Amino acid sequence: MQLDGQTLRQMRKRRGMSQDALSRRLHMSRSNISKLESGKLEIRGKDLLRWVQETNAQDMLIAIACQVDLSAVTDMVSQLSLLAGTILIGWCF
Repeated sequence: MQLDGQTLRQMRKRRGMSQDALSRRLHMSRSNISKLESGKLEIRGKDLLRWVQETNAQDMLIAIACQVDLSAVTDMVSQLSLLAGTILIGWCF
């Protein structure tokens, strides 16, 4: 998975946000949101972190950083959650 405008759009849409809503949350013009999502403008690091936070897309950022498929990250997080739960139950009993 690469970070491109389509990925940014996917993050926003997955959260159910309009470009207007995200622009207000990021204090960025709707025009800039559109340019970022269409690949006409490159996103800066600090804006990417805010975008990920506002769209709750940390899993997608992990997938991009690790260059793995999003479903692989989702599976890994699920497995870690199950393992952590098993460990906690073992400690409690």
